[in-house]
Amino acid sequence: MSCGIALAVALMLADPAVAEAAALPPVAPAAPVSVAQEPLFADLVARSGALKSIVDGWMASGEADRSGFFTGAAWAAFKGQAADLAQRDMQGHLILKERGTDNDLKCILRGISEDIPLKVAALESAADASARKLALDELSYLLNDNVEVITSPPQPEA
Repeated sequence: MSCGIALAVALMLADPAVAEAAALPPVAPAAPVSVAQEPLFADLVARSGALKSIVDGWMASGEADRSGFFTGAAWAAFKGQAADLAQRDMQGHLILKERGTDNDLKCILRGISEDIPLKVAALESAADASARKLALDELSYLLNDNVEVITSPPQPEA
């Protein structure tokens, strides 16, 4: 009988919150926060989308195949905007690195910042219409990728 009394006393003195906490499902780690709404990253999306529209327009019109295109004002303006975008992508990479984030976006932004000047140079040095079409396709894809990696919802680490 003393065991029964001891058990009854133990149950009366036990904290009910402990039992309730044990019955709750484990807390899932918080989902990663999207940076797409932050001013720098929203600006990257807007700039990249605008440049992609220009590239897609050149592909549709064949304007990049016209004589003198690469010495014109439109190309010079585009080239400057693309270089600026590459620098801003690197800035985004450095901000994420400074925050200590260990995700793919940080690395992808660095890669894009390094690839944009290469794709622009490939377009400028393309020897014929076929090479220009390929260079335009690759540049358009890269600019689209820049938008999508920022706007896609972040995934929790596995």
